[in-house]
Amino acid sequence: MADITRRILLAGAVVLAVAPAARAADPLKEIRIDWATYNPVSLVLKQKGLLEKEFAKDGITVTWVQSAGSNKALEFLNAGSIDFGSTAGSAALVARINGNPIKSIYVYSRPEWTALVASKDSKIASVADLKGKRVAVTRGTDPHIFLVRALLGAGLTEKDITPVLLQHADGKTALIRGDVDAWAGLDPMMAQAEIEEGAKLFYRKADANTWGILNVREQFLKDYPDIARRVLATYEEARKYSLANYDELKKTFIAVTKLPEAVVDKQLKERTELTHSRIGAPQRESILAAGLALQQAGVVDAKVDVKATLDALIDDQVPLPTN
Repeated sequence: MADITRRILLAGAVVLAVAPAARAADPLKEIRIDWATYNPVSLVLKQKGLLEKEFAKDGITVTWVQSAGSNKALEFLNAGSIDFGSTAGSAALVARINGNPIKSIYVYSRPEWTALVASKDSKIASVADLKGKRVAVTRGTDPHIFLVRALLGAGLTEKDITPVLLQHADGKTALIRGDVDAWAGLDPMMAQAEIEEGAKLFYRKADANTWGILNVREQFLKDYPDIARRVLATYEEARKYSLANYDELKKTFIAVTKLPEAVVDKQLKERTELTHSRIGAPQRESILAAGLALQQAGVVDAKVDVKATLDALIDDQVPLPTN
């Protein structure tokens, strides 16, 4: 028996001796990152070519992909088709709960980008009025989570309504056409419906809008931590520029969206704050509250440790410029 044990140990030692060392990540040739109309900083970042300038000396190209909602950004991240993606904090948490290997590393805005919306002639005036109604919503996004929490607060669940699953822009169209009774809206489409169609935001709760968060694929952050640091430093440059140059931010936003000034001002001036960048206690508390509310509503399994998942999601160690 001792001889057999000795041979097993020797064999293991040989395997260890010939096993290759952990492979270093291949040199990076491309950064894939999203832009979104719900993330105005991303539009400035793209328009000014700041990432392209930062990484030109490294021979790294930058590929831009549009995200039409948090759900799309998270799909792209999970599929590995982008490396950095813009979402709401609550959407990122639910994605992490569902196994999407992402890390949340930066705050690009504090928005009030969602509310519950009815057409101008609708008799809907409260969340309770949604019982039995058709509501357009985009699953996996902050508006969806906002809707679930609003229903919970009114003693209702999604079973009390008929969810009509549409991407945000299509939800707005369905509302205006009368195909649905209400819509869990998202700016800038929500602002456009208000200004151009007289739509009513019948339920608002700014604190229930979770933060605009930039996420990165966990493997990318592990393989290229310095690249992630430089991306965030460049993002921070764009955020500070946007904050200091509203007219330029607005001009860029209009050029991309083709929306009128009144709509853009509604979103950017009234409902978007760009004074934050680091993920800290306020962001954690907001996202945790959303996760616990979803668990109470039965959307998140009761067995899930929401706080532990949030801790696994957030990485606040990627340094940002101090000046």
